[in-house]
Amino acid sequence: MRWMLDTDICIYIMKRHPPGVQARLRRVAIGEVGLSAIVLAELRFGIRKSQRREENAAALADFLAYCPVLDWPQAASDNYTEIRHELETQGTPIGSNDLLIAAHALHLNCTLVTNNVREFQRVRGLSIESWV
Repeated sequence: MRWMLDTDICIYIMKRHPPGVQARLRRVAIGEVGLSAIVLAELRFGIRKSQRREENAAALADFLAYCPVLDWPQAASDNYTEIRHELETQGTPIGSNDLLIAAHALHLNCTLVTNNVREFQRVRGLSIESWV
């Protein structure tokens, strides 16, 4: 896999807005993009608190039909430990789910696609790309 999608990018894809994100996704070969199980949990929580649960759940199901969910591997816990220690030592922590997502992307050596570049750029060695 080449790219891991962050939660915000998945939402843009499901809402089909902004259109540039959809266009960029269409240029990606099958098997080159996926999302972390952590991102799936965030998406499902968003649906749970949504007022349009059925509509959003259907959009997620359609999205997951072509975008695989990657289990969070135990070995990524080493990446998590190092990232969290480094950022807390520097006084520049990031959110707990973002830590897990970054650790997963680092473990798989893939590029994290996000519109939250400011947060993730603090993670040393993490390749980041914005499709927005």
